[in-house]
Amino acid sequence: MSSLKRRSVAVALGLLVAAAAARADEEKVPLDKLPRAVADAVKTRFPGAKLTEAAKEKEGDQTVYEVALKDKDHNVDVTLTPEGKILGIEKEMAAKELPRAVSEALEAKYPGATYRKVEEIIKVKDGEEKRESYEVLLVTAEKKTFEVVVSPEGRITKVEDKSKEKEGKD
Repeated sequence: MSSLKRRSVAVALGLLVAAAAARADEEKVPLDKLPRAVADAVKTRFPGAKLTEAAKEKEGDQTVYEVALKDKDHNVDVTLTPEGKILGIEKEMAAKELPRAVSEALEAKYPGATYRKVEEIIKVKDGEEKRESYEVLLVTAEKKTFEVVVSPEGRITKVEDKSKEKEGKD
């Protein structure tokens, strides 16, 4: 095996190990084992919502909980500190609910695309919720899959090619 091939294989294996380690940091948490502050904060912010699953993970040196719930036919993920402070909210929505500037930017860049998943991304700082962006998983007319991040003003800030990822993974 050539030196270049060995290095390529080593890099690929290293990336696989790093990806596995990153996922290993996420630990499923039974809903009845969530810290009370986390469960109470989610129930207070989304009264009437049904909690569906939870996980604990490390983000940098901080432990956070991600709680998935169903709120009025919308899937919502809430990220919180162990003390129950909400850090962020990802709320699934219908494409027709996108602000005009966002839908126009997407249509201009990806004419005729179909939208697989649309999420509103909300960051919470000092108790104030601020709509930060929209994430849209779309399939172009050429059958390429992209995850596109768009600011509320309609500026595309990030594009990630998801064409090579397996179907069904979002």
